Amino acid sequence: MDRLFYVAKEEEIINGDATDIYFLRTIEVLKAAGLDRVRVRAEFHVVNLPRNYKWAVFAGLNEVVNLVTTKELPVTIYAMPEGTLFKAEEPIMVIEGNYADFAQYETTFLGILRHYSSVATKAARIKKLAGDKPCIFFGARVVHPAIQPMVDRAAYVGGCDGVAGVIGARLIGIRPSGTMPHALMIVFRHATGDHTQAWVWFDRVMPSDVPRIVLVDTFLDEREEAMMAAKLLGDKLYGVRLDTPSSRRGNMEMIAREVRWTLDLAGYKNVKILVSGGINEDDVARLRNVVDMFGVGTSIAFPPSVDISMDIVEAYDEKGGRWVPITKRGKLPGFKQVYRCPGTLNDQVVPWGAEPSPCPNGDKPQPLLRKFVENGRAVEKIPSDSEVRDYVLKQLVVAEL
Repeated sequence: MDRLFYVAKEEEIINGDATDIYFLRTIEVLKAAGLDRVRVRAEFHVVNLPRNYKWAVFAGLNEVVNLVTTKELPVTIYAMPEGTLFKAEEPIMVIEGNYADFAQYETTFLGILRHYSSVATKAARIKKLAGDKPCIFFGARVVHPAIQPMVDRAAYVGGCDGVAGVIGARLIGIRPSGTMPHALMIVFRHATGDHTQAWVWFDRVMPSDVPRIVLVDTFLDEREEAMMAAKLLGDKLYGVRLDTPSSRRGNMEMIAREVRWTLDLAGYKNVKILVSGGINEDDVARLRNVVDMFGVGTSIAFPPSVDISMDIVEAYDEKGGRWVPITKRGKLPGFKQVYRCPGTLNDQVVPWGAEPSPCPNGDKPQPLLRKFVENGRAVEKIPSDSEVRDYVLKQLVVAEL
């Protein structure tokens, strides 16, 4: 094997090697038949969203644009801006060009968009439920290290307030967020006989701008350890983390309420409570009025799949000089535009060039698909990760779960 890990190299992705074999065979057949110059428009969309999902977050566009412009593929891309909340059966991206020029990249395009959108959508759902309570992505440990940064970014643009992954945070341009592992207390308990010295030494060693959030469920009852930490660190204690293993958890809501009551009664109302360990949507909904922060990993890193597919919807008639709607059965042919009424998620899909119906309140519907690449060159600036996240959060205000 020519590498240490089973991951694709950047140059392999750019060259189109990260593909399914049948696309390479398709290109070979088209060239032999003299049909490699057939020009098409291929639409990316979702037929059915995951169960009970009313919308998803479109993410991964920036990497698709980076790939296309780096390779200088002779294609034009129309797309919704990254971070747009979309619904089933809406076109989210359209590629125009000779099919043989981009066929082998379908696998890569779909892999990028599906994975990004799935993670970002779950993060957005978690953040919608958490509201103004911070949500930190703790999922770096549950994915292959080669894709940690990608999953960190997807979770961040989807709405998470921070990520624990060091590389991901650096590429995003934010500081990584995290607390301490149980291992720290175990080592101190073994070496000194007192696991609480782990908190003391953490405070001594860490820079002042690192929040003092300590783990309080390693050896004793959460309420007892929380009080021990508060007494040891005093005003320097920013928060306590509850991460009891599932086999010993019991009712996390009652545990959190008990810790909160005890801290408040002792005068430590400023100490925040962070909950982590297998947190999902139901947990966030149940705990958001009890705790101050959430650490969420697996449920975001391994979300329900947003199954984006690509289908040809038009082909160019060279003799007639016009685009001809054509697609497989079960799909709607023709190049389309999506219009949205401002300040809502009320959309309408119409044929490209057709006028949309007015918004109920009289506002003018706004087109969502814009041209991002023309003949292999970027024509619109890609927003920063923080700008994409802000865009998602703005839409979440009017989104319903």
